[in-house]
Amino acid sequence: MANESVVRVDELGVYGFLHTPQQPTGSGLVLTHGAGANCQAPLLVALAREFCQNGFAVLRYELQFRKLRSHGPPMPGSAELDRQAIRTAVQFLRGKVSGRLFAGGHSYGGRQTTMLLAEDPGLADGLLLLSYPLHPPKKPTQRRTAHFPDLRTPALFVHGIRDGFGSIAEMTEALKLIPARTELMPIEGGHELLSKKNAESLPPRIMEAFATMFSEAT
Repeated sequence: MANESVVRVDELGVYGFLHTPQQPTGSGLVLTHGAGANCQAPLLVALAREFCQNGFAVLRYELQFRKLRSHGPPMPGSAELDRQAIRTAVQFLRGKVSGRLFAGGHSYGGRQTTMLLAEDPGLADGLLLLSYPLHPPKKPTQRRTAHFPDLRTPALFVHGIRDGFGSIAEMTEALKLIPARTELMPIEGGHELLSKKNAESLPPRIMEAFATMFSEAT
């Protein structure tokens, strides 16, 4: 059984859970949560364990806004601190793996990760983005894509077909703005992705799609 332990990522108090595989491939993945959750979100736990079983060292970690308040969405002005936590998590895991390092997260966490990678494309080798929040629900004109033309990191987007933060058609159109290679994986469901119905089948499906995409990446 893989090792799963609480780790303190830096002196600022960023922390997470490090999943250490029994048979490491040398690859690593950092994953973070959305605006209404924390690093114990069932989707993150399930994916961390799935990737770990496939040889990845995985760090699922807390963003700074969750350290400042135990419940509720990020406070205005916290995004910069959250991106600092993402950078710290990537650098932490980079020091523990010998191969490629991937980054990503659910909803808000994934969005902040893409914004950081648009600024610093060398930080990670690829992205896993779960339910990217393309726009606020019922506000389709408020697109969160200003940084997409600067995003040069290959990315797998996993998206529910009933996600109120963006339809599959809207996501397909938006991804054309990204100059890097992207793949869109539609999932039966909404913004949370994971449900009782797909709890066992979804993690391996995402793992398979991710492995296929990045095994073909040059």
